[in-house]
Amino acid sequence: MDTLIFRNLHVSVDGKEILKGVNGTIHAGETIALLGPNGHGKSTLLSVIMGNPKYRVTDGEILLDGKNILSMHVDERSKNGIFLAMQYPSEVPGVVNADFLKAAMNAHREEPIKLFEFYKEMEKASSKMSIPMDMATRYLNEGFSGGEKKRNEILQMMLLKPSLAMLDEIDSGLDVDALTMVSQAIEEMKDAKRSFFVVSHYARLYHLIHPTRAMVMINGKIVLDGDPSLIERIDHEGYEWIQDELGIQIKKEEMTMNSTSIGTCGVKESLNRKEEK
Repeated sequence: MDTLIFRNLHVSVDGKEILKGVNGTIHAGETIALLGPNGHGKSTLLSVIMGNPKYRVTDGEILLDGKNILSMHVDERSKNGIFLAMQYPSEVPGVVNADFLKAAMNAHREEPIKLFEFYKEMEKASSKMSIPMDMATRYLNEGFSGGEKKRNEILQMMLLKPSLAMLDEIDSGLDVDALTMVSQAIEEMKDAKRSFFVVSHYARLYHLIHPTRAMVMINGKIVLDGDPSLIERIDHEGYEWIQDELGIQIKKEEMTMNSTSIGTCGVKESLNRKEEK
């Protein structure tokens, strides 16, 4: 992948518009942090790029190296190098984890991977993620803890080697050791042709994966696109300064951030100052 461009993207779900003219560009080799309050469209944007049929694109386009991918099915987008590590990975009873991973790898290859080669790659990736090999024989995500599901998503990423890896709150539910493993896996996969588009409410992940750029989504639009200093400012000041400086009214009813998420302390401090006035 050289570039992925989303232009004037309008998206609705169940008759409600979520994305309201989103514009942005991802270049090869970039690691982009996607920030914003809960409920403002971040996960929707990633799902739409991946091709989730739940979301209806009413206007705009998504161009992958100049080719509009909106007509592509999910599997076609995957074969073109797009990957999504989901915020809430689904449990799939009856589908063995190893069979799923092998089938996914074969879908990206002209010739099926040899069994010995597959288990060699899987064992190497499992070791890096501290995933016991017996998880390979269990049904996909069934009975997995939250942390195991997230590490299994990263395991898939390591095996599929996408050119654009989108990670939707991959760090939620991870302890410190697991977070370190995930961030190390991301760092090791970085190269000039691979990009990462990462949603998180926690500055600690961004400190470990070193984004090259940051986008901020408010009210279904990307309102800021700049350098990583945006992460630090939001972590310390919250999102109120965006409202004050850009004149953007943040929809409070959709802003239900986690008590330890990026921006929460800053928002509280800002609100307290206003109340004192």
